[in-house]
Amino acid sequence: MTPPRIVIIGGGPTGLGAAHRLHELEHESWVLLERAEQFGGLASTAIDDQGFLWDLGGHVLFSHYEYFDHLLDDLIGDDWVSHIREAWIWTHDRWVPYPFQNNLWRLPEADRKKCIDGIIELQKRPPEKKIETFDDWISCSLGEGIADVFMRPYNFKVWAFPPDELSAGWVGDRVATSNLEKLIQNIETQTDDVGWGPNSTFRFPASGGTGRIWSALAERLPDNNLKTSTTVKSINPKEKTVLCDSGERYDYDTLISTVPMNELLMLLTDNTMFEDKRNSFRWSSTHVVGIGLQGNPQEELRQKCWMYYPEPNVPFYRVTVFSNYAPANVPSPGEQWSLLCEISESEMKPVNHSTVINDTIQGLQRVGLIDSPDQIISRWNTFLPYGYPTPFLGRDELIESIEPLLRSMNIYSRGRFGGWKYEVSNQDHSLMQGVEAIDQILLNKNEITYFSPETVNGR
Repeated sequence: MTPPRIVIIGGGPTGLGAAHRLHELEHESWVLLERAEQFGGLASTAIDDQGFLWDLGGHVLFSHYEYFDHLLDDLIGDDWVSHIREAWIWTHDRWVPYPFQNNLWRLPEADRKKCIDGIIELQKRPPEKKIETFDDWISCSLGEGIADVFMRPYNFKVWAFPPDELSAGWVGDRVATSNLEKLIQNIETQTDDVGWGPNSTFRFPASGGTGRIWSALAERLPDNNLKTSTTVKSINPKEKTVLCDSGERYDYDTLISTVPMNELLMLLTDNTMFEDKRNSFRWSSTHVVGIGLQGNPQEELRQKCWMYYPEPNVPFYRVTVFSNYAPANVPSPGEQWSLLCEISESEMKPVNHSTVINDTIQGLQRVGLIDSPDQIISRWNTFLPYGYPTPFLGRDELIESIEPLLRSMNIYSRGRFGGWKYEVSNQDHSLMQGVEAIDQILLNKNEITYFSPETVNGR
């Protein structure tokens, strides 16, 4: 039997995961098409004119898979910096440890009482309504107090959509719930509870940023199978061909696409069956602003990893002390430091692109992260049109009406936006979506990550 010809569109973690698995299985009939000049996609790392490194967001590496762990060990060796997560929330002019709902003792008395009363009310009168939206989940799991004081304002800032327009099925291990007895004990003893979550410990490359991982993986693959600076113009599912802007044409038996699912539908030459679906997707964009500074961070920032900002007086929802991740993230370690800020945008939450850097700097001053713009020696920013694959209401039904049809054409739409499942869109999930797609195509194995997120996230 002739080995199937496989075309992969996109050289981020999912596309590289698929290519790596093909190479591992000694399957030679494949090609990977990447629009950019380098590999990594949303997990790549930029270097600005002053030599500061910037990830395209506050990425941390933790894993649900031994396969992923072993691969990273092989790619980077021992050249890692290991961290115990120090994540904080700046609210009510004070620091509250993450997760917020486990550390209410740090709040002002009135807000603390409001949050506790909401949890007590839940226990007295458990809600009977069906949980359909993320807002339903918040109020039914954490109470109206926590919902109003933190969860609703913060989640609007990060998603750029209100929680009542998001579904609830994605939550899984992404959001901590609260234990009333433990909360009251923490309040009485003024004890922080910070160990929750799958990313309570993580590691980061000692040099090269997150993008180093994916560049190293690409270097392991045969050059002849990798095509950079190659933009796909159209896909003909009947003839099973991919046409590029350059005029190059690639024939396939099976196609793996990691481009956003809505854009994939528009690339198909015969897409009439999807005309009423491709405009139904919702997502948020992300502005990433990097601020490089002279000197050293103030004492209270020297151990912090990242901080959340739920209040509307600053534009960013998260700030990462990126120089704490690895000293080599700045050109002169010990003499410079850096902050990486993220701002979400959607049709419901517009952002002024022309002022976003200055607005960010003013916000950093407002919350006391920097004293003066005179400290700044580097200003860097990028705009990611696709930042978060929103778990909008009706998402699952929309995907279920599209994905099986694509698969019937031998097209696998996978990855952070290719699969459009936020709950399995971290770097480990994304790589494994590519690996498992190849295992399904060549070995007829089930794709656990994409079709059973609760299974992998429960590990």
